[in-house]
Amino acid sequence: MTELQNAQGARLWVERTGERRYVGHNSRGARVEIGDIRYEEAFTPGELAKIALAGCSGLSADAALSRRLGDDVAVTIEVGGLSDPEENLYPELVENLVVDLSSLDAEARARLVAVVQRAIDASCTVGRTFKAGATVELTVTGER
Repeated sequence: MTELQNAQGARLWVERTGERRYVGHNSRGARVEIGDIRYEEAFTPGELAKIALAGCSGLSADAALSRRLGDDVAVTIEVGGLSDPEENLYPELVENLVVDLSSLDAEARARLVAVVQRAIDASCTVGRTFKAGATVELTVTGER
């Protein structure tokens, strides 16, 4: 098997653990349970795609938010999107970044929202990939 690496050098792979059930790994030792909706303790692939988008947005916006609102700022990013069963894809994903902006006046809020949006647009690789419509190449081999 050819070792595939991402930009940071981490190897990523999934291994089958049962019927419609896999475990995702990275070379740093992290694991994530993946399965269909029968498995309550697992994420579906679609849920993982949405979580990846929300997590990427959060990481991209984190410095701007913590710089202006403090290191202990509470941030939640909700993410959703209904699948199109005919096309078997998500035609639209929607995020809602929830953060308490009550300590800022209207002008400071507007500036922070603009900075956060620019940071996400510039730095969120997952969102940029979805928007660009990345190509996917699959090779099937009989070797490891």
